[in-house]
Amino acid sequence: LACLKDELKKCGIQITEVHLLEDAIVLLEENARIQAFLLDWDDFDLTTFDTLAQSTCGLPIFALANRHSELDINRSDLALNIDFLQYDNGLVAEDARRIWQAIQAYQQELLPPFTEALMSYVKQNKYTFCTPGHLGGSAFQRSTVGALFYDFFGPNIFKADVSISIPELGSLLDHSGPHREAEEFAAQTFNADRTLFVINGTSTSNKIVGMYAAADGDTVLVDRNCHKSIAHFMMMTNVTPLYLKPTRNAYGILGGIPVREFTFAVIDQKRKAINPDLPQPTYAVITNSTYDGLLYNVGTIADQLKNIPHLHFDSAWVPYTNFHPIYQGKFGMALTPATDQVIFETQSTHKLLAAFSQASMIHIKGAHDEEVLNECFMMHTSTSPFYPIVASCEISAAMMKGKGGTQLMQKTLTRAQTFRQEIKRLFQANNDWYYDVWQPDDIDSLSCWELKPNDAWHGFKDQDAHHLFLDPLKITLLLPGLKQGKFESLGIPASIVSMYLDEHGIIVEKTGPYSMLFLFSIGITQAKSMKLLSVLNHFKQAFDSNLSIKEILPALYEKNPAFYCSMHIQELAAKIHQLMQQHNLPDLMYRAFDRLPEMVMTPHQAYQRLLKGQTKVVRLRNMIGETSAVMILPYPPGVPLIMPGERVTEETKEALEYLILLEDIGRTLPGFEADIHGLVLDEEGYFTVKVIKN
Repeated sequence: LACLKDELKKCGIQITEVHLLEDAIVLLEENARIQAFLLDWDDFDLTTFDTLAQSTCGLPIFALANRHSELDINRSDLALNIDFLQYDNGLVAEDARRIWQAIQAYQQELLPPFTEALMSYVKQNKYTFCTPGHLGGSAFQRSTVGALFYDFFGPNIFKADVSISIPELGSLLDHSGPHREAEEFAAQTFNADRTLFVINGTSTSNKIVGMYAAADGDTVLVDRNCHKSIAHFMMMTNVTPLYLKPTRNAYGILGGIPVREFTFAVIDQKRKAINPDLPQPTYAVITNSTYDGLLYNVGTIADQLKNIPHLHFDSAWVPYTNFHPIYQGKFGMALTPATDQVIFETQSTHKLLAAFSQASMIHIKGAHDEEVLNECFMMHTSTSPFYPIVASCEISAAMMKGKGGTQLMQKTLTRAQTFRQEIKRLFQANNDWYYDVWQPDDIDSLSCWELKPNDAWHGFKDQDAHHLFLDPLKITLLLPGLKQGKFESLGIPASIVSMYLDEHGIIVEKTGPYSMLFLFSIGITQAKSMKLLSVLNHFKQAFDSNLSIKEILPALYEKNPAFYCSMHIQELAAKIHQLMQQHNLPDLMYRAFDRLPEMVMTPHQAYQRLLKGQTKVVRLRNMIGETSAVMILPYPPGVPLIMPGERVTEETKEALEYLILLEDIGRTLPGFEADIHGLVLDEEGYFTVKVIKN
């Protein structure tokens, strides 16, 4: 055995020894770089190999046996890649080669087509006299600052950044060669008929789908919870939107669209209210899931919208739904399109799977015009694609394919469920205040939890049964301040806690008035979740001790030392809480999203006025009666509150009042200025906006 270890080390193979099966299983779960197992046949019985089969997907396993070992087994009973070696010093070199070859074959079996072709090309170290000009990174090493850049990233990322002129890699734009094979591999993995890789984000994927599905003059159904990329599509194409109106709760959490909004009667009423001569809708786009993790029963939507030719689910936040049974019936590719209908599902692969930023996919089911679709694809795709992003899309699909993907999801879901349960336990154990979790009372059964009509926890009015479900991986923590839509005496605005977390290296996905959203992806480890819990507890201790702003939030203090020099954390929390009360935030949240501003012109028409300079600048506070030339949206989540071409009236001024609340907080407290797309702060700290000239 010692001789065999020496031979394997010569091949560059690192060896780790364990003596118990339990340790081997833990090692396998924690170290994805394990490429083979070597076990003593006399020390482990057949059940050992069955156990390993549950934790491996084709991993080579070698059983070392002496000449007298009994090897009478039925190998068809073993769902693993097993081979036998013999204790014989004369066979050591040959055995090492067999192990090395098995590892190489295992790696080749794992790699999907485009990634394998790209890695193979990089290893050839060819001389190129084409783009990109850094030539595999060599240009960066011609200067000191360039060398620092090169050394930070390492050589392979530069070597893999190659020209589209490499014939053996095919073409992303033509969907040929290994690129086409990669798309087909992903389509099979994600249960689609066709899949496209998009290398500049789902914002672009949404525009590609929108421009394929709707032409100038068409009518479209748009989820008012839509991402701003859908608004950008409507600014590019002169369509008339009919908005499907979702709900909000007092926390400002994005709700779903009620079932009634999908009915033909309600949709046709919206159409006639704008213009009875408008054509019937040709395209519908629904955000599934919402930013806060609410998933639809998509079968209900598909049944109501079966006459819409193009049904699009913007699923940027849930690229993993095909890989665990709790999501069945809650994602677009689970559907079968109606006759003469195409279903699209756009996903941000990079958001919650393992891929580079901007990695996105378009999944398609149903008969479509490939030539027209590719024209839209090429319109929005660079002729100099960054191949590592393409490869990361494909590798992400490979990671999720088959049993391995289900196992990854199960571990992630279990970790999220455990975190939820621990927060709830601490909430119930505390005599004063603690963080609560936005979830049903009973989460012992791992599932997507239904928002039931009469449950108080979710805070949505007129909730439909069997319609919306909470994704366990989207965890919203609640701070003291609101309870069932009513103000509490103690208020701890979430923005303060988010700042504290940021000071301690933890980034919150979304911060509401009294809520914080955390995303648990397959990259979350137990150590990371425990770190989050630890920092949350540290904030509670600091808040209860009423530390000074300088001690607890030094970065905020540095923004205006004179203002914060004598202030303590409880005073800061009380100031923001008081502003929320003055503006009656819970009622404002309900009303701001319940009545939409008046659509005076389409987003496209408003954008044309903007381009032609037919606008003027007014303060946000003076916007009543004015038509916005831009979309206005607090970020995150990037959901437009006022669309281009919409006029704020006395009847719909609640949206304006909500924005003014954010302005007041920023004007009152340095460092709390809101990030609102479409608005610009003037010298006096007031928001201004461009509106259409009369």
